[in-house]
Amino acid sequence: MRVDVLTLFPEMFEGVFGTSILGKAQTKGLVSLNAVNFRNYATNKHNTVDDTPYGGGGGMVLKPDPIFAAVEDVLEKRSKESAAVAKPPRIILMCPQGETFTQKKAEELVQEDHLIFICGHYEGYDERIREFLVTDEISIGDYVLTGGELPAMVAIDSVARLIPGVLGNETSAVTDSFSTGLLEYPHYTRPPEFRGMKVPDVLLSGHHLNIDAWRREQSLIRTLERRPDMLDTAELTEKERIWLDKLRSEMERTSE
Repeated sequence: MRVDVLTLFPEMFEGVFGTSILGKAQTKGLVSLNAVNFRNYATNKHNTVDDTPYGGGGGMVLKPDPIFAAVEDVLEKRSKESAAVAKPPRIILMCPQGETFTQKKAEELVQEDHLIFICGHYEGYDERIREFLVTDEISIGDYVLTGGELPAMVAIDSVARLIPGVLGNETSAVTDSFSTGLLEYPHYTRPPEFRGMKVPDVLLSGHHLNIDAWRREQSLIRTLERRPDMLDTAELTEKERIWLDKLRSEMERTSE
């Protein structure tokens, strides 16, 4: 996968792209991560990328021409590097108005060969960028940040870790919270007892069917306690639904 990020602050991505899981993924050749300063594509002597909004109002708006030119240059360079470009990239605008980013969206985006993220600053984007250039608008939550760089890092990390070979344990991404439709079960490691706090006996039993059943039960309990909304769309057996209804009733009686 190739990922290009259009930003006014490419230096913000140096540590993120060069260390930990993403750094190793690049070293292995599993993903190519590139930060592009779209100020370099400004068309005036002052390298201006923003201007006041038509109609008045506060703040500055990102101009369309530097961003369109930057995307076009990225696409041209990619076509020169690879003669067989399978399909156009997904061009993603990081924006508070966008679709809320989820694990499902990450699983969708990891199927792509090329992603381009656009990180804005100031008041917003010229609407022509939204209407005629981007394919997706993404938000990481209902709050506003100073720019799109941090949200882009979040999305890129979430997507890249799903690429086969990026994680050391290939089952990790499959069993993560949200990937199964439930929150993940509790984890324990050595020592088996620490300051009087013991690891559940079932995990030390070596009985894998019992361990799997315990983990499933714990995922259901944790999801019910912390994110009950997820149970509405989770794939549950009829037995699990009946058990959860009883557990929910017990929790409600206890809280009264």
